[in-house]
Amino acid sequence: MNKHLFFSLPVRVYFQDTDAGGVVYHGSYVNFMERARTEWLREVCGFSNGALMKEFGVVFVVRSMKIDYLMPALLDDLLEVSAQVHDIGRSSVKLVQTVKRGETLLTEGEVHLVCVSLASFKPVSVPEVLREKLKN
Repeated sequence: MNKHLFFSLPVRVYFQDTDAGGVVYHGSYVNFMERARTEWLREVCGFSNGALMKEFGVVFVVRSMKIDYLMPALLDDLLEVSAQVHDIGRSSVKLVQTVKRGETLLTEGEVHLVCVSLASFKPVSVPEVLREKLKN
């Protein structure tokens, strides 16, 4: 994995993210990871989702996601949610994502994204300018 393609986003746990016991609801981790991927695309790759749609007529969609929940996050925790490129295919990007509280790993996952045409929602090649940023 390329260290330069690593991105980390601080996320505070709010009431809306938890169950009645103040423990982060498992589905909230998917939202945290989505936020980190969105900001990774903007900060590391130089494109917002809107720019990809407008300039290239494409969008990344989640094809599959594997998440391992190791320890719970709690109300008011300050988390670091990361995204890092693991593999780049013709029309896909695989990311490794983690959620940490300090140095403690709480959740880890792998996300397989596919680049699709907005016109057909069928897989298309990752735009070359984006592919170059992902490889360098």
